[in-house]
Amino acid sequence: MPASSDDKQMRLRYAGTCRLCGTTVEARVEAIYERTTKTVRCLSCSPTAADPDEPSPAPEIEQARPQADGAPPADLGTAGASARREYERRHAKREERVRKKHPKLGGFLLAITNDPQSTTAWDTGALGEERLGQRLNELASESIRVLHDRRIPGTRANIDHLAVTPTGVYVIDAKRYVNKRPSLKVEGGLLRPRTEKLLVGGRDQTKLVDGVLKQVALVQSIVGDHVPVTGVLCFIEADWPLIGGAFASRGVEVLWPKKLYPRLSTEGPHTAQISGLHELLASALPEA
Repeated sequence: MPASSDDKQMRLRYAGTCRLCGTTVEARVEAIYERTTKTVRCLSCSPTAADPDEPSPAPEIEQARPQADGAPPADLGTAGASARREYERRHAKREERVRKKHPKLGGFLLAITNDPQSTTAWDTGALGEERLGQRLNELASESIRVLHDRRIPGTRANIDHLAVTPTGVYVIDAKRYVNKRPSLKVEGGLLRPRTEKLLVGGRDQTKLVDGVLKQVALVQSIVGDHVPVTGVLCFIEADWPLIGGAFASRGVEVLWPKKLYPRLSTEGPHTAQISGLHELLASALPEA
């Protein structure tokens, strides 16, 4: 059953991808079309209403498993929540502005025009965080503890995902650059200082590495120097080559989800510290 009046359950004319779990939804299969975000949601990710007279709540990312002793886990956060809120705020603000300026034609104008790129970028980012967060929650166990959408104190910025594992803490920044290829450009060397640039689809996006390094420094200051902290830029739906592709820039790992998951599952010397580190980070970095 659709979650709101903006959701429509229908038989898809074309194949699509569920915005929550990333599963392919084939053509002619029943699914939920979300008019607001212009995306598709599979029926398994849709809420089931207990009372047909009450609206169903929006689907939430599955939370990680509880601790073995039965105690409730730390506040894990919801992947992509702050980006989703910002997109919805901007979308609603534009709709209000258009309807106020054009009382009679506002609805028609909204139907035939799209949100500006500055607004849709928030939706794109939220989708990437939601999909990666869903998979990280599925991987979560006693040896892999995750946190999502953590607010950086004193700023409006956030950390997309944190994973506490036997090999240390991973600061994961999810990026959704559809069909664009990340690559590393190295300049200088013998006679000039060596510099590294992160290119995505041929455009300089080195600022993404800078941002992750700041997050790594913050997390390192919280957990202490005895625990390794690794920065990760995880590109979702990017144009990765069949062979190779992953690389590192100034210590930040640049890769895709399936390349990330084995890293988090590797055995290491910090297993006994996982629970304590997880609680420490959840307390120091509240949900955004």
